[in-house]
Amino acid sequence: MKHGKKLLIYFIFLEFFFFCAVTAVTAQTPQQIAKNAFRATVILVMEDAEGQRLSRGSGFFVRDGQVATNFHVVEGATSGYAKLVGKEAKFNIKGYTAIDKQQDLIILKVPIFDSEVILLGNSDLAQVGETVYAVGNPRGLEGTFSDGIISSIRLGDSVKLIQITAPISPGSSGGPVLNQKGEAIGVSVLSVRGGQNLNFAIPSNYLKSLLTKVEGVKPLSHLTEAPMTDPTEQKVTQQQQAAVTLFVLGILVIWMLLNDND
Repeated sequence: MKHGKKLLIYFIFLEFFFFCAVTAVTAQTPQQIAKNAFRATVILVMEDAEGQRLSRGSGFFVRDGQVATNFHVVEGATSGYAKLVGKEAKFNIKGYTAIDKQQDLIILKVPIFDSEVILLGNSDLAQVGETVYAVGNPRGLEGTFSDGIISSIRLGDSVKLIQITAPISPGSSGGPVLNQKGEAIGVSVLSVRGGQNLNFAIPSNYLKSLLTKVEGVKPLSHLTEAPMTDPTEQKVTQQQQAAVTLFVLGILVIWMLLNDND
């Protein structure tokens, strides 16, 4: 009997030790997450046919030489370059290898090899209240790291967005949104002007799906969509904008009803 108890205690100790070891491996401090993310995050500067700057955004390596970002960051551009956060070297973008306009995602070919890569997490496991970190280059402020929480998961007919409180500004589009393991669970896409902490990210599982469709490099000139009048501002797909607009209108209606004194 005593032998059985000792054996039970032994296995409980082993399970506890294994749990602590796994937690130590997966959990990271915000400082560690920021340091690792900056190694894989790039500044994207896109140019038109005349070599004039068209837009600026962010991106991150998901594979060797493959950078994920928003389609609207490169829309209308014929060339551009990428620069790692904190580095001076600029690398010309060779083209794109996969694109999903509906989800506002694109994979760019950038000849930076042996670079750090950000692993993609399972966005379906993301929960409201979970701590997240947004990495990007807002307004050209290189290597900005901010924290927040997931405040909601927004579902539309064919659009799913992760609403976060971590701030997103023009220039942050295409940057990774990370969980506490340092995995990308989203791609920063837009922030509603005038809305307090109304920031949104595209779930990483859409990006995972796009990575299965990577093909040969196509020139950016194949992207024939014309840029917006002010290309430095955030641009989003019509479906994403419609989903966010309906959400904001819903909040306004509820606020008016709650504050109606009649």
